[in-house]
Amino acid sequence: MRKLILFLIVVVVLLVALDRVAVAGVERDISNRIAASADLSEQPTVTIEGIPFLTQALSGRYQEVRFDLGTLTYGGVPVKNLHGSAYDVTAPLADVLQNRADIRAGRVAVTGTLTSATIDKFAPEGVKIKGNAKGLTASGEVPVGAMKVKFQAEMAVEVTDGGVRLRAEKIEGVPDELAGLLSYTIPVKGKLPFGAKLTRVRGVADGLEISAEASDVPLRG
Repeated sequence: MRKLILFLIVVVVLLVALDRVAVAGVERDISNRIAASADLSEQPTVTIEGIPFLTQALSGRYQEVRFDLGTLTYGGVPVKNLHGSAYDVTAPLADVLQNRADIRAGRVAVTGTLTSATIDKFAPEGVKIKGNAKGLTASGEVPVGAMKVKFQAEMAVEVTDGGVRLRAEKIEGVPDELAGLLSYTIPVKGKLPFGAKLTRVRGVADGLEISAEASDVPLRG
């Protein structure tokens, strides 16, 4: 009986060790694929969620693969702390071992931050943007006829076809009709990894947090 227990303990230890070695190898492979798919110069950090790993590997389907892309710049727009998850990843073990290209994610969700400096950089000339977790405000001067008039305004943010739109509202100092002069778009859409489309934007302590998603994403080798 004692020998049987010892044998079972050894088997469990070996399975755990094999599980960790296998997960490291597949994480490395998927990291390479994400780097190639998102046109990255460096490999991202990848973590496969779910235990036991070998069960997922043998089935060829991973529930969630998390990745950290760091800070990337798209069309002059830096996106900080870009990270996300690939869900329902279909990766047959034979394809992984032989580096085949037919590995896909059913859905990819990414999140990143447009910093206050980036938001201010794209603002119209003469407009200064400040923000915190409560929201964004704009201040500065705008031309009204031959004069320049000082103003204060609260800014609303929304996802539009062009990217992230900042729209002036509750303006003090100038007529509401001039709100268009204080509104502008940060052109993020179409520049995110995996062709992900913007789905949400919200204010956070250091700027704006953007969320985007893509479906049926190939992870090329």
